[in-house]
Amino acid sequence: MNRLVVFNSVSLDGFFVDSNGDMQWAHNSNKDEEWDSFVASNAIGGGVLVFGRVTYELMKSFWPTPFAMKEFPVVAEWMNNLPKVVFSRTMNSATWNNTRLVKEGMAAEIRKLKSDSDKDIAILGSGTLVSQLTQEQLIDEYQFVVTPVILGKGRTMFEGLKGTLNVKLVDTRTFTNGNVILRYVPM
Repeated sequence: MNRLVVFNSVSLDGFFVDSNGDMQWAHNSNKDEEWDSFVASNAIGGGVLVFGRVTYELMKSFWPTPFAMKEFPVVAEWMNNLPKVVFSRTMNSATWNNTRLVKEGMAAEIRKLKSDSDKDIAILGSGTLVSQLTQEQLIDEYQFVVTPVILGKGRTMFEGLKGTLNVKLVDTRTFTNGNVILRYVPM
């Protein structure tokens, strides 16, 4: 069985989107070749990408564009070609290349993906999914990119979580642009 991994940026004050639902702040403008190399190598890891509707629409509006393909060619190629699953009760179709729409049975679908996939499954963004799948105890690892910005207000990935989840820090990595990767696993 393969792992379900959350990979999300968070602000220093713990938000994954700002008060307008935007994530632009997460694109650290401080140039860092090591960070750029990490992002590119992370993208080519393969696997299945999982999104909720809002994040899917955001990703679909960016990664297939000529700008994304010019500025981030390695990441764009992989984002556009990897298999993707979008969970939404309101969408009628998913038109981004290699995407499958699932309208119900999210937990069952994730269990099936974990048992059928030969690579890890990654959730990008999708705070509502993160919260729901945390509640179902289906997430195997949380990878947070702490970005050196303070938003003051926004939304946490864990809104609506009932109870407490204890996690164990398994790795950290610091980049010269100020980003810090923290990896946690549920205890």
